[in-house]
Amino acid sequence: MNEASSRTQERPGWRPATYYPDPAIHALDPRFEKYWLKLSAVERLTTGLRWAEGPVWFGDGRYLLCSDIPNQRIIKWEEETGAVSVFRKPSNFANGNTRDRQGRLVTCEHGGRRVVRTEYDGSITVLMDQFNGKRLNSPNDVVVKSDGSIWFTDPTFGLLGNYEGYKAEPEIEPNVYRLDPATGKATIVAEGVLGPNGLCFSPNEKILYVVESRGQPNRKILAYDVSADSTTISNKRVHIDAGPGTPDGMRCDIDGNLWCGWGMGDPELDGVVVFAPDGVMIGRIALPERCANVCFGGVKRNRLFMAASQSIYALYVNTQGALGG
Repeated sequence: MNEASSRTQERPGWRPATYYPDPAIHALDPRFEKYWLKLSAVERLTTGLRWAEGPVWFGDGRYLLCSDIPNQRIIKWEEETGAVSVFRKPSNFANGNTRDRQGRLVTCEHGGRRVVRTEYDGSITVLMDQFNGKRLNSPNDVVVKSDGSIWFTDPTFGLLGNYEGYKAEPEIEPNVYRLDPATGKATIVAEGVLGPNGLCFSPNEKILYVVESRGQPNRKILAYDVSADSTTISNKRVHIDAGPGTPDGMRCDIDGNLWCGWGMGDPELDGVVVFAPDGVMIGRIALPERCANVCFGGVKRNRLFMAASQSIYALYVNTQGALGG
C-alpha cells in the first residue's frame, strides 16, 4: 500500500460535531479566543464538486456563489432554504470571484484567459484578456479596492492541462495586475512573483497580500505597501513563510487577521488557518479536505464560507469580513 492510499484510509471523511465546542477548531494563540464562538460548529453546506474555488457572497440575495472549476460551472447556495443550483454552465473554467462596488460579479476565467464582469441583465463584459498584445495566462483570484480598481493574479495553472482550462503555452510572464476604474487601463503592479495566487487587502487597504504558491523552498504570503494614490505597490517582503503549509486563497477580517485556505491532502494541514496581523498563526479550523479559498458572508458578514476540494463548509465566527474582496 502506498503512502497516499494509507493516508486516505486513515481519514474518516466528514463528521459533523456532536458537541460544543467543535473539536475541529483550535486556538493556537490566546488572541484567537475572541474570534471563536464556542457554540458554533463547522457545517457542510454541500458536496459533490470536483474542485471548489472562488466563493463570493451576495448579501442582497442571501446566496453564495462558488466555482467548480473542472465541472465548468458556478454553483449557487441559498442561505434561507439551503437549495443548491447551477448559476452558470459552462463557466469557462471560472476560478476566483468577487463583486465590484456596484455589486456586479467579477470573475477570473481560466478557459477564456480573461477577467469578466456580469452585468445586471446577465450579459458578460470582458474587462481584460491581453496585455500589450499578449494573451493573459489563466487569471486566478481577484479583489476590488474601495476606489473601484480591480486587482488580480495571473499564473499559468490553467494552461498546464485540460482539467482546469485548456492546455497552451504562456505568452506572458505571471504577474499581478491592476485595472483602473475610470479608464479601464491595465498596469502590472507586481512582477517576479512565483505562481501568484490568492490576494487581499488589509482593512485599511494600505497593505496588499499575495500568495506566492510556487515559492522556494516554501510557499509564502508576500506583503506590499500600497501607494497613497492606490496605483502602485512597493516594499515587497515575506509576511509569512508557510513552511510545510500550502496557502491558496485568503481574506482579511476587520481586525486585519488573515483567514487562509490551507492544506494539501494532509490531515494535519487541511482546512483554514488564521494569522494575526503580525504574521503569527493563531488559529486553525480542521477540515477533512484541502481548502482552496474562503470568503465572509451572512447577514452580519460573520459567517466564514470555505471552498474545500469537493465540498463547501461554513462556520460562524466572532468577527466580520473586511469590506471588499
